[in-house]
Amino acid sequence: MTDPVNPHDVPTAAQLVESVREWLERDVSPATDGRLRFHTRVAVNVLAMVERELELGDSHAQAHGARLEQLGMADDAELAAAIRNGDLDDRLDEVRGLLAATVADKLAVANPKYLA
Repeated sequence: MTDPVNPHDVPTAAQLVESVREWLERDVSPATDGRLRFHTRVAVNVLAMVERELELGDSHAQAHGARLEQLGMADDAELAAAIRNGDLDDRLDEVRGLLAATVADKLAVANPKYLA
């Protein structure tokens, strides 16, 4: 199987998001105060999350899929139903491992400082 060919040129989506985030951090935020500065900081944080998801999203999705497959689950909905039904009660250590890894992946995107 060959890698898909990307029809888009540079700058990439990640580079565009990074540029906007840096502009907000360096130029907009210092020139504002109060409510507008707060909203600028929120926008900077959101863009940083988008950057991390663009960087890590594919590998996290593959790892999550592999973890679900180890439990014989097709997706999160099936896992949730199996947990509710008690179908995995004899595999709680595996379920906890999957959930801990999933939460770590989510934190790595949302706010990696929480992993420290």
